[in-house]
Amino acid sequence: MSEFIKCEKVSFQYYNDDSKPIPVLKDIDFSVKQGEFVALVGRNGCGKSTLAKHFNAILLPAEGKVLIDGMDTSDDKNKYDIRQNVGLVLQNPDNQIVATIVEEDVAFGPENLGIPSKEIRERVDWALKAVDMYDYRKHAPHKLSGGQKQRVAIASIIAMRPKCIVLDEPTAMLDPKGRREVLDTIRKLNSELGITIVLITHYMDEAVYANRVVVMEKGVIAFEGTPGEVFSQYDQLKSMGLDVPQCTRLAHKLRKKGVDLPANILHVDDCVRAIADLFEKNGVKRNPAAQ
Repeated sequence: MSEFIKCEKVSFQYYNDDSKPIPVLKDIDFSVKQGEFVALVGRNGCGKSTLAKHFNAILLPAEGKVLIDGMDTSDDKNKYDIRQNVGLVLQNPDNQIVATIVEEDVAFGPENLGIPSKEIRERVDWALKAVDMYDYRKHAPHKLSGGQKQRVAIASIIAMRPKCIVLDEPTAMLDPKGRREVLDTIRKLNSELGITIVLITHYMDEAVYANRVVVMEKGVIAFEGTPGEVFSQYDQLKSMGLDVPQCTRLAHKLRKKGVDLPANILHVDDCVRAIADLFEKNGVKRNPAAQ
């Protein structure tokens, strides 16, 4: 797979009221391959949202270079194509909904791209079906649940047919059901449609579904790897003020008590299976009714 996002020695700073620079990103080298699902995690203020805003040229690096599908974000003539290819979904879906009817909201982006009416209709229907919101196309967005609103916001982005979607904590304001709906949608867009995904999240139970997890701290990339590689670094993550998936934490605590469990448990099913296998190994028969 080719590199779709490439950051080369990217540094960035904001300025305070006294015009003094506040460094946020420091010599970031980072890339995302076409079709990859990457989770970006780290404590508040580590720079992950600032980095994400470089991916569609909302922010430009003070030093270094950001390339999107080979296009330099600092070149003004590339910005239209970059923003057409990289969609950004924000934390609060209410900030992205602009119409009073769901299908009109989804049509807004393609209309602004000058897409013919017939194709807009096709794109709107396709996008709403992709996020399982087609049956709500005539509804008023303000009457939807938080998870449904966020799925409409995602539909509004994919109707413009981007190659990549960057999601900045899209489930932070949602209840568990809404979080599950949005995460299922993100995974479907990546696995079935091949859309490149960059997910910024505080929920480690969401990050485990990514192909790669990138951990940021104080404006730099601390380390990265597969979910199994990253979340096996339990003590290091804890020292950085970060959590791990609940079942990973449980397995870690059991291992410290001498229980022989694998170090790369990420999902509830993995944890249940490992404990059941351990019981069976020690002569404890499984309850057929529980299988």
